[in-house]
Amino acid sequence: MNKFVFENITKIYFGEKCVEENLSILLREYGDTVMLSYGGGSIKKNGVYDEVLAILKESEKKVVEFSGIMENPTYEKVLEGKRIAKENDVSLILAVGGGSVMDCSKAVAMAAVYEGDLWNDFWANAGTVDFEPLPLGVIVTAAGTGSECNGDAVITNEKLKVKTGRDYAKCNPKFALLDPVYTYSVPKMQMIAGSFDILSHIMEIYFSGPDEDNVSDDISEALMKNVIRNLRRAIQNQSDYNARSNLMWDASMAEIRIIKLGKKLDFECHQMEHQIGAYTGCSHGCGLAVLHPAYYRHICKDGAKKFAKFAVNVWGIPAESKSKEELARLGVEALGDFIREIGLPTTLRELGLTDRSLLSKIAYSCNISTGGYKIMTHEEIHKVFEECY
Repeated sequence: MNKFVFENITKIYFGEKCVEENLSILLREYGDTVMLSYGGGSIKKNGVYDEVLAILKESEKKVVEFSGIMENPTYEKVLEGKRIAKENDVSLILAVGGGSVMDCSKAVAMAAVYEGDLWNDFWANAGTVDFEPLPLGVIVTAAGTGSECNGDAVITNEKLKVKTGRDYAKCNPKFALLDPVYTYSVPKMQMIAGSFDILSHIMEIYFSGPDEDNVSDDISEALMKNVIRNLRRAIQNQSDYNARSNLMWDASMAEIRIIKLGKKLDFECHQMEHQIGAYTGCSHGCGLAVLHPAYYRHICKDGAKKFAKFAVNVWGIPAESKSKEELARLGVEALGDFIREIGLPTTLRELGLTDRSLLSKIAYSCNISTGGYKIMTHEEIHKVFEECY
């Protein structure tokens, strides 16, 4: 194992009725005004909004709303949230939703107390957060990003066509409430895409050094198998509590930083998808599903030992009479077969990217990761995009 420092300040409350049982108690720690942030209004249709609002009113909190957070939250939306928070002297941001709502709310928590250029100082460039953002609590309604238990926030600057994620420990939510029942009303395809995002996070950590026996890789293999098994069950029955609760905790485990300890981390596929998303606004999980098999075909030879373990230990492919390189390829194809099985898109055209001439421009806008088995070039990323078109 490599050296590491572990930090996580988020207190997680997990299980059915955890909001009802804990939110009013948690609210006592904060001031009078709560900013309730959420997305397009689905929480008003499924009853979550009414339940949360009732608890806020019973706790005698003044509520200001910050709604309409989109799937790929924009910097402009962050600045809107900043304005609302400052004008109302907000003492706590309560984010109710999935990864996009949580990410946007983290950026707003910083923006509300920072007077400089937030984008330039903390997203275009990695900064040092030497101030205290507004306190943030989250209620998760869609499993996928794991944003509930870290300081990571992915924000899109629409003017620059740049989508960037940064992880700042001080942006960790103070508390996170995870009730798997809240995820039942998520549309089926959104649930599938979010679950693939979980799998992607784990793979991006797993497919990096070190390759020697280590705790992180063993946990990652168990988590990947759990996601695959429970996603299949959830597709068959979206109200399967055991399946949905497992997927919800898989998402948190993937991003709570535990399996990242001692690993170099790849996340090149995420960098590629971020820029595809910046140009198309596509679902993050869908974009990853399109890119992962093609990207892994480019790097599996360089990481053949780990990809062979992936084939055998995750997909159950027999190792007898097969070379590591052959097993590596079979593992990647098993992943591709699974993506088709669960109905996710497999081409960039399905994501809405119909202008092939943009592929080179998007490829050259991608950040290059140095933690994977192969350091990609912009030319090779362009090849991946062409293969996915």
